Amino acid sequence: MLVTGDRAPAIGLVDQDGRTVRLSSFAGRRVLVYFYPKADTPGCTEQTCLLRDLSRKIGDTAIIGISPDGVDKQKKFADKYKVRFPLLCDTDHVVSEKYGVWQQKSLYGRTFMGVVRSAFLIGPTGRIEQAWYKISPKDTPVRLVEALAS
Repeated sequence: MLVTGDRAPAIGLVDQDGRTVRLSSFAGRRVLVYFYPKADTPGCTEQTCLLRDLSRKIGDTAIIGISPDGVDKQKKFADKYKVRFPLLCDTDHVVSEKYGVWQQKSLYGRTFMGVVRSAFLIGPTGRIEQAWYKISPKDTPVRLVEALAS
């Protein structure tokens, strides 16, 4: 698991529009990278919409969402909820593994591998400022605002 001060693992994934987005292209800015299990599900929709609504109020801080969904699913999700920040496709869960969010989960007695909802505030120098594993959809924007204010 990543902790404050760690160098953020590189990100280079395709977004909902088929463009490759790299974390390095945000050098000099703070970036919230949040991982969600599946586009257009209740919790993921709530989290994304809360961040969408907050995105215009956080200055130069960028927001990037990442899930295992493919381009078509991310595109429909972004269009449906008018999301203007990148929603990246980690279909092979390579980036999710680097961030320690691809974990064994359990639901109704069944175990499987999947994304544990998590968020990371990455500073202008590429270091982790905050790491929130197992964060709730509602807490994501709250924690972001608190971190930016401190």
